Amino acid sequence: MRIAVVIPTYNEAENLPRLIPALFALPLELTLLIVDDNSPDNTGHLADELATEYSGRMSVLHRPGKLGISSAYVQGFKRVLENNVDAIAQMDADFSHEPRILVTMAKCLETHDVVFGSRYASGGSVDMQWPLWRKSLSAWGNFYARTILRIPVQDVTTGYRLWRSDTLRGMPFDDIQSKGYVFQVEMAYIAHCLEYRIKETPLYFADRIRGNSKMSLQIQMEAAVRVWHIWMTHRHLCHIGREARAQFQRSSLY
Repeated sequence: MRIAVVIPTYNEAENLPRLIPALFALPLELTLLIVDDNSPDNTGHLADELATEYSGRMSVLHRPGKLGISSAYVQGFKRVLENNVDAIAQMDADFSHEPRILVTMAKCLETHDVVFGSRYASGGSVDMQWPLWRKSLSAWGNFYARTILRIPVQDVTTGYRLWRSDTLRGMPFDDIQSKGYVFQVEMAYIAHCLEYRIKETPLYFADRIRGNSKMSLQIQMEAAVRVWHIWMTHRHLCHIGREARAQFQRSSLY
């Protein structure tokens, strides 16, 4: 299985030189795309150096500024879908998403359309050092979103996912309106409405050791409000038309 990994970065210069070798050490056929938002800490330049070192297996998409995780992923997905890959992974650069779990996710993808690395599936967990308020807020946010949207998965906000290429081709990217981390919820809801087979595999979500988190209470509260807009926008979707959209995306590449 040929897998392209899309990794958005903003000030991840401390993590990238450790993450890239860890990914390429996996027993998987991987290519990497780094989507950097003009990081002030020179992450983009460092990514270029690593791309030279791993020539043919890694590339970098430079963007002019901090444009947000949603557009970073959408641009990244569209870029790697131009290549002949079977699956596309999305993950954070800070080691909160353990690279080795990708092997398990690839195995699960053989019988599903998308696999979520899940903190709240049986066997998953969050960092033991998280304070109680943070654990409670994260768990409540997931409960809130999946209850309103009626998504039959435990972790709808996880950013560690592995998609079949045709699954992403069947997603209506032009209709996605989220700008921040609620993008993960919107993608999960669309996949559910389109009746794609979603599988969760347990994940231990470790807190970052290097660099600064981009998550804040404001971002999480904004996501809570946006859940209702996601429901209003996409509740009419169904599986009809998804194959035609995927076929159109495939044919447009040739």
